[in-house]
Amino acid sequence: MMSFLGITALRGPWQTLVVILCLFMLSSVSGQARYSVPEEQAEGSFVGNIARDLGLDVARLISGKARIIMKGSRQYVDLNRDKGTLVIKERVDREELCGKTTPCSFSFELILENPIQLYRVTVEVVDINDNSPSFPKDEISLKIVEKAAVGVRFSLESADDPDVGINDIQKYTLKPSDHFKLEVQTQPDGGSYIEMVLQNPLDREKEETHTLVLLASDGGEPHRSGTVRIHISVLDANDNVPVCSQPVYKADVRENSPAGTVVTTVSANDADKGLNGEVTYSIAHVAREAKQLFEVNVKSGEIKVAGKLDFEKSQTYQLNVQANDHGGYTDTCKVIIQIIDENDNVPTIQMMSFSNSISEDSPPGTTLAVVNVDDEDSDGNGVVKCSINSDIPFKMESSLTGYYTIVTEDFLDRESVPEYNITITVSDQGSPPLSSSKTINVKVSDVNDSPPKFDKSEYSKTVPENNPPGVSVFTLSASDADWGQNARVSYLLEEKEINGVAVSSLVSVNSESGVIHAVRSFDFEQIKWFEFNVTARDAGSPPLTSVATVRIVIQDQNDNPPQVLYPVQTGGSVVAEMVPRAADVGYLVTKVVAVDVDSGQNAWLSYKLQKATDRALFEVGLQNGEIRTIRQVNDKDAVKQRLTVIVEDNGQPSRSAAVIVNVAVADSFPEVLSEFTDFTHDKEYNDNLTFYLVLALAVVSFLFITCVVVIISVKIYRWRQSRTLFHSNLPVIPYYPPRYSDTLGTGTLQHVYNYEVCRTTDSRKSDCKFGRAGSQNVLIMDPSSTGTMQRIQSEKSILDEPDSPLEVRKCRHSGYVESLLTKTTI
Repeated sequence: MMSFLGITALRGPWQTLVVILCLFMLSSVSGQARYSVPEEQAEGSFVGNIARDLGLDVARLISGKARIIMKGSRQYVDLNRDKGTLVIKERVDREELCGKTTPCSFSFELILENPIQLYRVTVEVVDINDNSPSFPKDEISLKIVEKAAVGVRFSLESADDPDVGINDIQKYTLKPSDHFKLEVQTQPDGGSYIEMVLQNPLDREKEETHTLVLLASDGGEPHRSGTVRIHISVLDANDNVPVCSQPVYKADVRENSPAGTVVTTVSANDADKGLNGEVTYSIAHVAREAKQLFEVNVKSGEIKVAGKLDFEKSQTYQLNVQANDHGGYTDTCKVIIQIIDENDNVPTIQMMSFSNSISEDSPPGTTLAVVNVDDEDSDGNGVVKCSINSDIPFKMESSLTGYYTIVTEDFLDRESVPEYNITITVSDQGSPPLSSSKTINVKVSDVNDSPPKFDKSEYSKTVPENNPPGVSVFTLSASDADWGQNARVSYLLEEKEINGVAVSSLVSVNSESGVIHAVRSFDFEQIKWFEFNVTARDAGSPPLTSVATVRIVIQDQNDNPPQVLYPVQTGGSVVAEMVPRAADVGYLVTKVVAVDVDSGQNAWLSYKLQKATDRALFEVGLQNGEIRTIRQVNDKDAVKQRLTVIVEDNGQPSRSAAVIVNVAVADSFPEVLSEFTDFTHDKEYNDNLTFYLVLALAVVSFLFITCVVVIISVKIYRWRQSRTLFHSNLPVIPYYPPRYSDTLGTGTLQHVYNYEVCRTTDSRKSDCKFGRAGSQNVLIMDPSSTGTMQRIQSEKSILDEPDSPLEVRKCRHSGYVESLLTKTTI
């Protein structure tokens, strides 16, 4: 339930302001509001608090982009979103808006988005007394015969006041009222029919003319009025008055009928003869609009269409056709004209709310647009049917009257259909029906719902070994059906180990282009093939991925020469195959055994005899490497035979290895030894060994002599230093410290100490130890020394520094002791 305030301001000469409070109650109609506002309000005047009355927050008005949708080109009311109020946007003239229709109101819709909400608001325009009554003419001339009977009526044109209600004409006053009185009759359409009634006979001889004033007054505050002067000329007698054939005429005419279309014909009879019996017709006492739409033939009474009839503006018209004779008598015929509606208005389509894009993950029932359709025709001509094309996943639902909502009917898939053209068609039920259409384009915005896709799930590529590091192996490509960032694909190498080695140390993948590079050179003999996974990931949120398996097959190259396993080639000894002299043709001497670590045709080996002591004696099998005799061995053949066999593979280019086979043609082992002791390679080997032995001996001898010389030099140096120190001839000056006596026993020394001094010829290397004296009454010292204890302690160049004079110094040496131990007791 809502209440609203309407204020009516009446402007007058006294500038009095009257406030009218209008309280309206709306009975539980959801989404509707009604206000009342006086006309002629200034721009910006307050209409109502729409936010409060609809139960909405101001924040909701702002976030929902609330706006007013009003039919027509004029917008009387504006919305203040920040305050949630409605204010006057432009001057509202009730008479211009509604004419005589009451109550006068206009409606508009308030629409909000996200989610879409629709409210219908009706504003009633309250009339103010801003118009004065006015008569069609300033003066009216009447001719009345003097013999007119009392009670004869004379119709007058009524005044017009665009205002309504209390502000419309409330009364008519005729002055002076000596001969006439005024009677006002109300017509069915609400208009007034004024008649002036003769109440006292006229006498032309007394007063040939009469001047009256007809005053029309409204009921507004302040009162407004209009006047017309009536000039009456008194004529001689005319005995009969015109009489209409029927008091009321009814006729129908279709709207949009062209000008000149005959509506009906009125007729009146006058019993008089001659000029007094001639009747003329005129339209009187009707609104201006009716006078502009219809005309009457003055002589025949035929009523025709004069203007453009519009059923939507007015459905009925009432004309007052006045029949006049030349004697001044009149009669009035009422003509009621009903306008028949024609289907002349094409239904209109107005987009109240529309979003030109919709997310592809929108669930069914998501609102896309709100459409308002309208047809100004009536009845079946105004009944409309709204629809959209059926080949799209959208449907149209009816909400409020005249409003339709376009919603999704099924799930959308941008990858299948990126956009839709929705054609809205509205048609009425007239005959023939009229229709209009409007096409809107809706783009489906992308959602990251399609993962990248590789051309195939597994790829295989052959790469020759010994490839340069960084070489491009091949390119992976994944496509993403999404759009924009969601379709931007990057490639990642899934980390794994292959034979204990990280796959990233073998290959790398360019994250942008998907190009796979070899990180290092491959070796067929180490790894023949390996597999790894490459992940394609898009840039959506969350990202989607797909995985492809890549198999790299290493192609063997002829990069390894054959290796001879037999006969073994050694540098220190000679291996020879013995062939008895009785060997027959085809005798198997030996077999050269070789292998090639390559594979395929690169490992197919062939054997050739390159050099031989006697080429006519031996041959080598091309495929098996068997060395056989090709003739009978005889006594002339040399005992020592040297064969050079080439082992060659079948690669391109081919690689080969050579092996020397020594063959001894002999029947006994001693004979073989005597022949093979002078092989050149043995002599060379022995010569090399002798050289290295002599070199090692020379180096060791040099180091030994150098060490001996150094040791002797150090010994001599130390010996000379010690001799210089012990045989010095410098004088010794006795020194007696305080509180101590000399060694002559004077008794000044308080305590007795023992000294034990050990000297050798090499005292510099002595080990000295200090210990507590065995007795405090014994002092041991060298009697040849003339110095005191303190003096002895200061000789740091000879003896190490003692810890205390109470300690005993002991000196040892690894040699024999040459000093004399002397003990003296003081």
